[in-house]
Amino acid sequence: MPPKPAKPEAAAPDAASARASIPADIAALSFEQAVEELEQIVDRIESGQIGLEESLAAAERGALLRDHLRAILARAEQRIVELSPDEPARGRRAE
Repeated sequence: MPPKPAKPEAAAPDAASARASIPADIAALSFEQAVEELEQIVDRIESGQIGLEESLAAAERGALLRDHLRAILARAEQRIVELSPDEPARGRRAE
C-alpha cells in the first residue's frame, strides 16, 4: 500500500472567522490573560496533575486560547502594516 500523502497544514483562520468560533469568556480575555491561562493549562497537563478526560478538555480550551491569541496578533500586525505605509508588505518586494 502506498504511504498516505502528508496532511497539508491548515491555514490560519482569518480574524473574523476566528472570533466567531471563540467562546465569549475567552474572547473577553486580554492577550496577557490568555497567555497566562494557556501557560497554566500546559503546566497542569505536563505535571500530570489531571487525568485523561480533564487533560483533553484542557487541551481543547488551550486550542481555543491559541486561536484567540493568533487573532489578536493578526489584528496587531494589520495595525502595524496600516501605520507603516512606506514599508513593503511582508512577502512582497519593493518595486
